Amino acid sequence: MAAGQEGLFRYRMDDDEICAAARLARDCGYGTLVLQAGEDPGLGSQRMAELIRRLKAETGLAITLSLGERSDADLQAWRAAGADRYLLRFETSNPQLYRRIHPNHGSEISNRLALLRRLKAMGYAIGSGFMVGIPGQSRADVAQDLCTLAQLDCDMIGIGPYLAHPATPLGKRAAGNRPERDQCPADLDTVATAVALARLLCPWANIPATTAVATLDPQHGREDMLCRGANVVMPNCTPLAYRELYQIYPDKACQHESAEQCHSCLNARLRAIGRQPGEGPGHAQPRDRYPMPAIPLPGSQPCLL
Repeated sequence: MAAGQEGLFRYRMDDDEICAAARLARDCGYGTLVLQAGEDPGLGSQRMAELIRRLKAETGLAITLSLGERSDADLQAWRAAGADRYLLRFETSNPQLYRRIHPNHGSEISNRLALLRRLKAMGYAIGSGFMVGIPGQSRADVAQDLCTLAQLDCDMIGIGPYLAHPATPLGKRAAGNRPERDQCPADLDTVATAVALARLLCPWANIPATTAVATLDPQHGREDMLCRGANVVMPNCTPLAYRELYQIYPDKACQHESAEQCHSCLNARLRAIGRQPGEGPGHAQPRDRYPMPAIPLPGSQPCLL
């Protein structure tokens, strides 16, 4: 979804609605909550800090924020209020491609990576990641994205396919400026390979089987990722009336399921592949349990994608 896209109904949940959804998450046995928003100037620093404190008091859940690039003052205030983690995808580490998908911001990938490092210094567990198959993206770009993740030392890693929204400028571009033979595909095999390599590079990290993967393959997408390196699923507790308005791409999986239906469905899917849902806040594993992998310099190894 592009920030400037017209024709979509924007919404903003109030604090009581958010807290009700958080209590439902707690009652389902979840140990962590993600608060996510678009580029919303209405989410002021004080309001968010008060909401974080209220959520902590009412639910005790670990709180992950995904609110985009904010000022250091905002981020420090939210950390002091009790936020545990911050999720900020860099989307692509290719500077030219990054500028192309952020045309109105004057933004640079170096700024986003620097912000992720500052978030870590503030005491947040950090999450980041990238899309696979962005128009104009090569397999070599994805290999560099994986190296960037390892260099950031991420606690959470999100890797999913690029799913075009036909009303966005990027969605109208079939293959960017790259010849088709060089374009990285947004298919399940390529995403699964990237997830598996991320697991080898960052064995301690939490890696979700994303909803975008389930959208590509509703029957087996999540399960395939869980068998190839992912270790997290993210059930949705957003109220149904709002969930149907969350139009980041067409035909989003589970868009018409209630939170209770989503909980039951994911538990059944986990049991079907012999997995047991975890408990607790879901922190990343201690680094000292794993040997630190050597991170190859870009271009020094054959591309594995």
